[in-house]
Amino acid sequence: MRNEIEQEKLTPQDFERITIDADQAERIEKPSLSFWQDAWLGLRKNKAAIVSMVILLLVILMALIGPLLNGHAGDAQNLRHANLPPKIPGIEATGLFDGDGKLAGKTVNLYEMKKVDEYYWFGTDGLGRDLFTRLWEGTRVSLFIAFVAAAIDMVIGVAYGGISGYFGGRTDDIMQRVVEILIGIPTLIVVILMIMIMDPGIAAIIVAITITGWIGMSRIVRAQTLKYKSQEFVLASRTLGAKDGKIITKHLLPNMLGIIIINTMFTIPNAIFFEAFLSFIGIGLQPPAASLGTLINDGYKVMENQPYVLLFPAIVISVLMIAFNLIGDGLRDALDPKMKD
Repeated sequence: MRNEIEQEKLTPQDFERITIDADQAERIEKPSLSFWQDAWLGLRKNKAAIVSMVILLLVILMALIGPLLNGHAGDAQNLRHANLPPKIPGIEATGLFDGDGKLAGKTVNLYEMKKVDEYYWFGTDGLGRDLFTRLWEGTRVSLFIAFVAAAIDMVIGVAYGGISGYFGGRTDDIMQRVVEILIGIPTLIVVILMIMIMDPGIAAIIVAITITGWIGMSRIVRAQTLKYKSQEFVLASRTLGAKDGKIITKHLLPNMLGIIIINTMFTIPNAIFFEAFLSFIGIGLQPPAASLGTLINDGYKVMENQPYVLLFPAIVISVLMIAFNLIGDGLRDALDPKMKD
C-alpha cells in the first residue's frame, strides 16, 4: 500500500510549463465558411432535397432532349397509328409495354393488327401523334412558363416591396393600398379578362400569372425591409453618407436573398399547377400546342379506355410539384438561421 502511494507522488517535472507557439495557438482548425458554403453543407444533409434536385435535373434534361430521342415529331399526325398503346424495345419481352391493348373487350396486339413496325414508347393519341415527344415538349412549355413567370414575380415583387418598405410614410401607404385592391380581385377573373384581351397562348398565361403573382413576394420583401432598415449596420451606412440605392443593393438585398430564393422556389410549382389548370379547363394553351395541362385534358377524355394517355403527364406534373416543394423545404432549412439545429 505504501509503495503504491509513493508511486503516485508528483514529481517536479509534472509541473513544467508547456509552451505553445503563438501561430499554432491562434490557428483555426476548421476552415472558415461563407454563408453560401454553410447553406450548401446544410442542404446536403437533407437527403430528400438532394434526391429531388437530381430528379428535377433529369426532368429538365428530358424536356430539352426528350423530343429528339425517338425520331417522332410531336405534331406529326398518322391516323393509321392512332390510339396505339406504349411499346418499348427490350421491355416488351417482359410483358410490359408490349403493344397490347383492349379492342372490343379483348386484349390484342394493336401494333400487329395495324401492321405498325415502329415503336411508340408512350403510345399515340387519337390523331396518331407520338405521346413521348408531346409529353416532353409539353413539359418544356410548362417549365418555361413557370420559370419566366417566377422570375418576373421576383423582380417586380422585390422592387415594389423594397421601395414600399424602405421609404415608408405616404409612399408605403399608397403602394399598400394598391396591393390591397389587387388582392381583393379573384385571380381567375383577372386571368379570364387577360385571355379575352389577348390571344390564348404562352404570353397571355405568363401575363395572367404575373399580374397578381408578385404580391406575395412584395409583402415578404416589405416586411424584411422594415425589419432591417432600422438596424445598426444600415444606420451606420447612412451616417457615412451612403445613398438609398447603395443601401438597398449592398446591405438590404443581400440579407434578404435567402428568403427571396425560398419564396421563388415555392412560386415555380404554383405557376406550373396554375398553367396546367388553365389549360385543363380550356382557357390556357390551345390545341395543337402541348403543355402538361393540355395533355392531362386529352388523357382525361379517354381515361377509361386509354389510361396511358393520362398516366404519363400526371406522373411528370406530380414529380415536378413534389420535387420543387421538397427543394424549397430544404432551402428554407439551410438558408433560414432560425431553422438550424
